[in-house]
Amino acid sequence: MAVEMLSYIERESPVHRLSGVTKLVIFMMWSTAAMLTYDTRVLLFLFAASIAIFIVSKVKLRDIAFVLIFILIFLLLNNIAIYIFSPQEGVNIYGTSHVLFDIAGRYNVTIEQLFYQFNITLKYFVVIPAALLFIVTTHPSEFAASLNRMGVNYKIAYSVSLALRYIPDIQRDFRMIAQSQQARGIDLSRNEKLVKRVKNAAAIIMPLIFSSLERIETISNAMELRGFGKKKKRTWYSTKAFRHADYLTLFIGLAILVVSLYITFHDGDRFYNPFC
Repeated sequence: MAVEMLSYIERESPVHRLSGVTKLVIFMMWSTAAMLTYDTRVLLFLFAASIAIFIVSKVKLRDIAFVLIFILIFLLLNNIAIYIFSPQEGVNIYGTSHVLFDIAGRYNVTIEQLFYQFNITLKYFVVIPAALLFIVTTHPSEFAASLNRMGVNYKIAYSVSLALRYIPDIQRDFRMIAQSQQARGIDLSRNEKLVKRVKNAAAIIMPLIFSSLERIETISNAMELRGFGKKKKRTWYSTKAFRHADYLTLFIGLAILVVSLYITFHDGDRFYNPFC
């Protein structure tokens, strides 16, 4: 069976052995550093570190290929939209203009604009591997326990855990319903025209919605019968105790965040300007 999208992938790696709290805190610090800085040097370092951590995690690229392709398409559209609505943003930020070629009116291609959008792209490449790794290397129950240990109400934490568990269930139901409908002669392949394929997809969506509602009702009844929410606190079976590796990882993550912020803001400008 194919690996489910955005679901826990069990591997024997240093990343998997870390506590869910550690991975959540590291992800928050990593995202903060990436979002606040426009220093290309910092972003390149974070990108290289993301790739290294991804390799250490032993998660294969094919395991997240579909989601990655979807994100890259969104990134491409985002870059196009940035240029359409603000083609001179790089010029305004860096204060110089090195025109490569003109298109029409205020639309021209400058090195500054390309450099600015390169930094935007780097931000995605820094955060995306970290986000995907956090999702696929953290068991939903452990993630819920981590949220609760950080002060989040256990009802909210458990809801997040159920949502993450539900993603692969929806994918399995979708495939089963699609195969059943195809066995009844409903063609969803590229042999049909796009409009016809969209209409045929409706034959999958409705059964999927009803099966999802039925599962939600079953889970809700089961939780209610077991007295979920009666107590103010609860224990967690899947929680992991902190080990030396967790403390070391948190220290390294904090050091990277502090150094990144210092390099970014020490001169009062978070944009690295190679043109001045």
